[in-house]
Amino acid sequence: MLTGLNHLTLAVTDLARSLAFYRDVLGLRVEATWDAGAYLSLPGLWLCLSLDPGRSSEAAADYTHYAFSLGEAGFLPFVQRLRAANVREWRDNRSEGASFYFLDPDGHKLEAHVGDLASRLAACRQKPYAGMRFFNEP
Repeated sequence: MLTGLNHLTLAVTDLARSLAFYRDVLGLRVEATWDAGAYLSLPGLWLCLSLDPGRSSEAAADYTHYAFSLGEAGFLPFVQRLRAANVREWRDNRSEGASFYFLDPDGHKLEAHVGDLASRLAACRQKPYAGMRFFNEP
């Protein structure tokens, strides 16, 4: 039986550039590096960067993305820091909770989000998506 998310591995085209982005811009902790990769962490998250020179850095056209949590008080300063670093945005927020959608140097779609599943479900109970069904009462 699965017990939770174990780790994320992102294929990157320039390891040094991506390591600097995740460490210096997003603030992840570097745990280990090697010639073709790096392990970084946040509480509850293990992120692996894996060098793949053949990967295209163009962002995919779909909605697949990885979201990081942050508190409401830190949201605007975090967004300002990303904008000051000229990080590209890829979407406007259309859902509950403050969100900032941005790209890493290889075009991976990322999100900084204030809130959690409970706050999302509470908002959806107030204004459900088309055809939405709930399976547990709050």
